[in-house]
Amino acid sequence: MNRKLRTIDLTLAGMFVALMAVGANITSFVPFLVIGGVPITLQTFFAILAGAILGSRIGAISMAVYALVGLVGVPVFARFGAGFSTIISPTFGFIISFIFTAYLTGKIVQRHKGIKAYIIAALVGMTVNYIVGTNWMYAAYKLWASAPEGLTYGLVWSWMVVPLPKDIILAVCAGIMAHRLEKSVLSKSTFRNVKRAA
Repeated sequence: MNRKLRTIDLTLAGMFVALMAVGANITSFVPFLVIGGVPITLQTFFAILAGAILGSRIGAISMAVYALVGLVGVPVFARFGAGFSTIISPTFGFIISFIFTAYLTGKIVQRHKGIKAYIIAALVGMTVNYIVGTNWMYAAYKLWASAPEGLTYGLVWSWMVVPLPKDIILAVCAGIMAHRLEKSVLSKSTFRNVKRAA
């Protein structure tokens, strides 16, 4: 099985790195869209699209590259954050989760091509994003970050209620969009028709 990365794979992965950077900071000019230290962004939307469009392997690679680009100092994270010190941020778990979000979304749509499967895959990806990111945030506040007074596990999850409706809607939209692109463009493209390992 051919596992080499092709030029088109690298190009599309790079495109999603750029989209993640845009999605991370699209609301940075609206300070009140930060709840419990969590910026409301479009990152989850683009991470889901990466998996659904690029497949599990390339989608996960694109998200890993996005994380590495930010860690080496390019300001691509939310609020134009960057640098290796970001690892100790309470919200860094969400950045890590994008890799798993893209991978699992891609795995599901590679096996099931119907519109329902795409929507389910998108919602699964969003759920993974929330589980990994929120648990990392709670652990960070408890173990090394300065926790707000009265912090509880339930309180941390309550912070996620605010962006949840937006992320559910965007996840469904991402699933529908990816399915339509697959049927209308991607299935007929070189990207799909050249045999490769996803």
